Amino acid sequence: MRDPVPAARGDISELTAFLHAADLTSVGLDDPDLHLWIDLDPDGRIVATTGFELVDSAVLLRSLAVTPLLRGAGRGTWLVRFALDRAIDFGATRAWLFSRRSGPFWQSMGFEPAATEDLVAAVGSTQQVLAFTVTGQLDDEQAWTRALP
Repeated sequence: MRDPVPAARGDISELTAFLHAADLTSVGLDDPDLHLWIDLDPDGRIVATTGFELVDSAVLLRSLAVTPLLRGAGRGTWLVRFALDRAIDFGATRAWLFSRRSGPFWQSMGFEPAATEDLVAAVGSTQQVLAFTVTGQLDDEQAWTRALP
């Protein structure tokens, strides 16, 4: 698989639709502190995404999605590793994320369940956490974390 490319401003509309179809938030996609990458098919359509928001030495992984036709072939694992490698390049030492449905996948990637309060303490200034706090969605989320090498 080739590396995904950084998402550009012109991708926001298609990226928003792609994330909504995957039941993921699109809040803050235009925030310069959100690092997003997209994987494109030969016709230039988004087929997968990954990204993170960085706060000091912690990252909140966001927007990991793979189009249904390409799931089960390792692309999600590859995208997580790609995002974590970029986070380490930025100096991150711990990764956090929200996931209500994909616990076994995240555990296979070395993540452990965590208290939502701990996630908020670490990356509470991110667009996603701020939005989830305002909407009350934070109470319905499962937090996950892992140390980065």
